[in-house]
Amino acid sequence: MNSALTRRTLLQLAGTSCLGSAASRAARAEGGPVAAPAAGPGFASKTPIRIGAAALKVRDIERVTNYYRDVIGLTVLARGAASVTLGTGEGALLTLEPRPDAALEPPTAAGLFHIAFLMPSRRDLARWLVHVARNQTPLTGFADHSVSEAVYLDDPEGNGIEVYADRPSELWRWEDGRVVMGTRRLDVDDILSLTDTRASDYAGAPDGLRIGHVHLRVGDVDAGDRFYRDLLGLAPTSRRDTASFLSSGGYHHHLALNTWNSAGAGRRDDGRTGLAWFSLMTGKPELMTAQADRLTAAGIATTALSGGFESLDPWGTRVRLLQG
Repeated sequence: MNSALTRRTLLQLAGTSCLGSAASRAARAEGGPVAAPAAGPGFASKTPIRIGAAALKVRDIERVTNYYRDVIGLTVLARGAASVTLGTGEGALLTLEPRPDAALEPPTAAGLFHIAFLMPSRRDLARWLVHVARNQTPLTGFADHSVSEAVYLDDPEGNGIEVYADRPSELWRWEDGRVVMGTRRLDVDDILSLTDTRASDYAGAPDGLRIGHVHLRVGDVDAGDRFYRDLLGLAPTSRRDTASFLSSGGYHHHLALNTWNSAGAGRRDDGRTGLAWFSLMTGKPELMTAQADRLTAAGIATTALSGGFESLDPWGTRVRLLQG
C-alpha cells in the first residue's frame, strides 16, 4: 500500500471523493470557519485542570468494547458485570456501562458530540491512519484546525470520536485573547510521509494517548458557559453564537459546547445511551475547593466521590471533579 492508495482509501472510508468535502464535514464537527494557517505538541495534560476519563452507556457491550480495542487501540484493563474499563499502560481512559435495553440517545438531545483522543505525536496519528485504512474503518471527516490535525469517526452506537494530534503550542496564534481555530483541508499525504504505509505497526494505543478534550451538545450555550466557565473555572478560548470553547492553562480547548443540533434541548433521559460522565482532573486541591464552593453557592448539589466529587450540568450530564 503506497501513500496515494492510502489517501484514496481514507477518502473512500469517509464516503467522499475529495478532502475538501471531508474538511467541510469536519467543519460541522468543530464549527470552525476557514482560517489562515496557524500551527502549533499540545500540553493538554499539563494544565491546572485537564480531562481525565469518560464513560459511555452502551447497548452492546461486547461490540463497543471490541471497537475501542481494535480501532482506537485501547487495552481492556478491567471487566465486570457493571462495566468494562479501557485505557493504556498509563491508566484508564474510557468506561463502558452495559444498558442492553436502553434506547439510543438522539442527536438532537443534549449529550456527547464527541470524545477526542489526543495522540502523543503527529507520527502516532500517521501510524493510526494506516491502521484504520488497512482495516477499512469507516471515517466521517478530516480537518486541519490550525492548532491541531483531526480525523472523525463514530463508534457502533453513534457516539462521536475525534482522533487528533496537536501542533506545537508555541505556534498557535492568538488574537484578542482568542485562539485561532479554523477548518482547512487536512494534508493526509504529509502526515503519512512520517510512517511506512505498506504495513500497519499500530498494535495498540501508544503510551501518552489522552482524552484531550470533550465536546458536548447542549441546549443553550450561555447556560453552558455559566456552568463550565463561571462555576467550574474553565476559561473561554473561542466563542460563536452557537458554540463555546473553554480550557485551562492556555490550551486551545479542553471542553467545547454547541447547539448545532440540540438548541433548546432539555434535561437528558438517563435511561438512554450516550455519555454517562466525564472527569476533570486537577493536582491543585484549592481549585477543587473553589469549584465546590461556587457550586454550593449556586444551589447546585454535589455528591462525594473517592478523590473528589460529582455534579450535574444543566442538562443532567454528570461531571466528576477529581484530584490527580
